[in-house]
Amino acid sequence: MSAILELFLEFTLLSFVAFGGATALLPEMHRVVVDNHHWLDDATFTHLYAIAQAAPGPNVLVVTLIGWQVAGLAGALAATLAMCLPMSIAIYLLIDRWESFSGRRWQRAVQIGVAPLAVGLIFSGATLIGQSAGLGWVAWGLVAATVLANLRTKLHPLWFIGLGAIAGLLGLV
Repeated sequence: MSAILELFLEFTLLSFVAFGGATALLPEMHRVVVDNHHWLDDATFTHLYAIAQAAPGPNVLVVTLIGWQVAGLAGALAATLAMCLPMSIAIYLLIDRWESFSGRRWQRAVQIGVAPLAVGLIFSGATLIGQSAGLGWVAWGLVAATVLANLRTKLHPLWFIGLGAIAGLLGLV
């Protein structure tokens, strides 16, 4: 099977569990792309994620970059379409049915249950990126301090990003 078809099939399957977006799928993407298919190594996967986060646009850009790295332009298109198209079609076809169940107890339970699932998936993705980046105890301490400060203050997140950049420039992390 060609790499392009494999990319399309793998990311199609991933798209159906993308609660919280592409970032929530990082551990599973890593398993598929690095561990199963050996298309990328840990460092390349982490670098592609960093580039995708630095670029303006949606967080699904990491999928496009993975596809590009694996199979060029055709791979980028296949991976991106696979990640976006199947669920877009499913949601388009099912949204009217979903709205007809509005106010039902099970519908509210599903909506409430998906939020912690998305948060947990995103947290596991962040942990994976931190481990792949080889963060030391100082960097993990910086992560914890940033999370606490962000929760307890009303400072804009860009201040925390700036402080992290300064810590990096000073060689602290």
